[in-house]
Amino acid sequence: MTLILGLESSCDETAAALVTSDRRILAHRVAGQEAEHSPFGGVVPEIAARAHVDRLAPIVAGVLADAGVSLADVDAIAATAGPGLIGGVMVGLVTGKALAHAANKPLIAVNHLEGHALSPRLVDPDLAFPYLLLLVSGGHCQLLLVKGVGDYRRLATTIDDAAGEAFDKTAKLLGLGYPGGPAVERIAQDGNPQVVPLPRPLVGSAEPHFSFAGLKSAVARAAAKGAHSVPDLAASFQQAVVDCLVDRSRIALAACPDATAFVVAGGVAANGAIRTALTDLAARFDRPFVAPPLWLCTDNGAMIAWAGAERFAAGLFDDLSVAARPRWPLDPDAETVRGAGVKA
Repeated sequence: MTLILGLESSCDETAAALVTSDRRILAHRVAGQEAEHSPFGGVVPEIAARAHVDRLAPIVAGVLADAGVSLADVDAIAATAGPGLIGGVMVGLVTGKALAHAANKPLIAVNHLEGHALSPRLVDPDLAFPYLLLLVSGGHCQLLLVKGVGDYRRLATTIDDAAGEAFDKTAKLLGLGYPGGPAVERIAQDGNPQVVPLPRPLVGSAEPHFSFAGLKSAVARAAAKGAHSVPDLAASFQQAVVDCLVDRSRIALAACPDATAFVVAGGVAANGAIRTALTDLAARFDRPFVAPPLWLCTDNGAMIAWAGAERFAAGLFDDLSVAARPRWPLDPDAETVRGAGVKA
């Protein structure tokens, strides 16, 4: 049994956790930054980085105290090394390097996307490779065949905006505040998803990828006309996103008959309407549907610690010269897509 300390600071959550190789979460803490970013309607990178500097060390001390262990009891330090806002990534990675050097422990530089990709295995020991993963977050929207630790084949990605980005920008357009995803979901419960005619980009096409920029622009035009209520706009937007995710995932499921399960992870995976629709889709293909609990979908230290535990077991370590990376694709050999999809 190994004990891994995980650090996460890639965007606007400062987090740390202690996780064992037998899937016990001994302690975890997360500090959000809603108060700092709400006046601006979105994340300000410099403010986020400064908040990480202030909060990470006390959070690390807190999880060690919560678990009743010392740094000497930890077997390795896992820290997000990218992708993400480079200032925040550097804060977490430098902290991880300092702790690893001071305690003479191995360092594991974790790809934030791999943290999401492997997080369902933290809570579901029966989830076996290979599985099909829909990774939906603020900065990414991808379909991946997860073949093993460090072994991913990208089947689809966004050619413009990610689904979570579209949620955040729609919330800003509708005056719903920040964070946008939960705000849209809450008010959509009071709306009619069939009222506002909105596009479903690429739905029905043979192309496997995602596109949400046109949908976001259509919401802006509909809001400017003032003909529909905010709840109806939110509900119609959310349903359009659901339809896009289901249609693209359908293509991937058909292309991966050997996948053991259909898995969703990332912050947008916390959306209830999306979960319900994906559960139904998996049933149509007779595949188990696996999703982490809601708190494990959003950025957290436990997923980074678990990815560290999986990499530790595979003998995958990093030296202290490893660099922070604002871009870090899980499948570096994936073909370049048309459009602006550079977030692969």
